[in-house]
Amino acid sequence: MRDQDPASGRPGRRLSTKETAELLGVKPETVYAYVSRGQLSSRREPGGRGSTFDAEEVAALARRNRREGGAGPGAGGELSVRTRITLIDKDRYFFRGVDATELAARHSYEEVAEWLWTGRMRPGVTFTAPEPTVAVARRAVEALPEHTSPTDRLRVAAIAAAAEDPLRFDLSEEAVLDTARVLIPTLVAALPPQPFAHLDDGPLARRLWGRLTGHEADEAALRVLDTALALLADHDLAASTLAVRVAASARAHAYAAVSTGLGVIEGPLHGAASGLAHRLLLDVLDQGTAVPVIADELRAGRRIPGLGHRLYPGEDPRARVLFDLLEQVPRAEPALLAARDIVATTARHTSLHANVDLALAVFTVATGMPATAGETIFAVARTAGWIAHALEEYGERPLRMRPSGHYVGPPPPQPLPE
Repeated sequence: MRDQDPASGRPGRRLSTKETAELLGVKPETVYAYVSRGQLSSRREPGGRGSTFDAEEVAALARRNRREGGAGPGAGGELSVRTRITLIDKDRYFFRGVDATELAARHSYEEVAEWLWTGRMRPGVTFTAPEPTVAVARRAVEALPEHTSPTDRLRVAAIAAAAEDPLRFDLSEEAVLDTARVLIPTLVAALPPQPFAHLDDGPLARRLWGRLTGHEADEAALRVLDTALALLADHDLAASTLAVRVAASARAHAYAAVSTGLGVIEGPLHGAASGLAHRLLLDVLDQGTAVPVIADELRAGRRIPGLGHRLYPGEDPRARVLFDLLEQVPRAEPALLAARDIVATTARHTSLHANVDLALAVFTVATGMPATAGETIFAVARTAGWIAHALEEYGERPLRMRPSGHYVGPPPPQPLPE
């Protein structure tokens, strides 16, 4: 049966559960997930031992699964989603086929965002938000406790902006793009400004700077921030991006999809990782050497933050670009030396390389930003990628991002509990 097209059989031909599972490339118990979704119909034959399935229905579903790049729910392999946005290949990554590091070196964050969304470059584009939207978001954020994390503030700002937008449920491409161009600057404007910071105009990186530090901005440091935003705009199906696609698959509006991503990004293995690297750098600077700091981390059973990436066998290309730019920021030299000490110390026992979290930590330490600043930069930057993936998912079949659980509990029916 594996090599035969069931549609070539006689009309009305029925397949067993096992035959259906083989043709769909899934486990037999998973076949019934398709029935519960209405994608397959089943019936019991008189005197038969189980359900049977229409061969032509099974063939059509198998062809659709192949077109959509996966074996379907519960297949047991990694989830695979066809996308035109980002490709990661060994030590490089590409946005719509163009080297992402070259895009970030030559274009602003806003220009890279437009490229991700539309595949077109808009030189000089700057995102601005209407004052009523910003005012609503600011009021919501200002009502939060003082100790609220930046990511929580961004999530509240996104929700408040959504409540202000009566057109948020319009999922057409034009409407979602309009939302994106307003939402990103709203997120930045809603963050509390730092003392003595007066950077509320110009490119987004310049406006974000005044939310992250009260230190004076120089062009070299602003370039690092803008490039970091562009480099971090997307990175294929990271955990937060997958969550955004699930939300978009259920036709959540763009604000809700971004809010979903912000919820996931708070994990210490995702957006918050740069904060751990920031604190590690401060410890190394305080001790004057990485040796006792690394020893303490390992003794406590913790992994060293800022090192290694499961997708890159060598150095993270994003880190490489940022380290090169940080060389041009004089105040970054102590933090850069501390980062190199961390890499060299751990290299005695492992071949882990620096990742983008360590590069972000060098930047945030050098510019007097708090440990949470890297997470804020990451979240603002990745909003562009989330919008790109939501747009792509809105063009797919609804609810396709609904895997089935592989049930391993007690076999039913079980008696009612006493």
